[in-house]
Amino acid sequence: MTFTKDTIVAEVMMKAPQAQPFFQNIGMHCLGCALATGESIEQACNAHGVDPDTFLEELNSFLASEA
Repeated sequence: MTFTKDTIVAEVMMKAPQAQPFFQNIGMHCLGCALATGESIEQACNAHGVDPDTFLEELNSFLASEA
């Protein structure tokens, strides 16, 4: 499974709950709130001052190693 900048945060939490620490590490602690259901990974990263490309590279690498 590979996520993109357009993937909604809540979708990641549903499909890969083990990814939660990656979001918490950038300061996103409200993964079940209303914003998570409509905010893309790119939007969330931008709101928290994190480069979305780097974040996605690390997230997708981690998830690939779990498979």
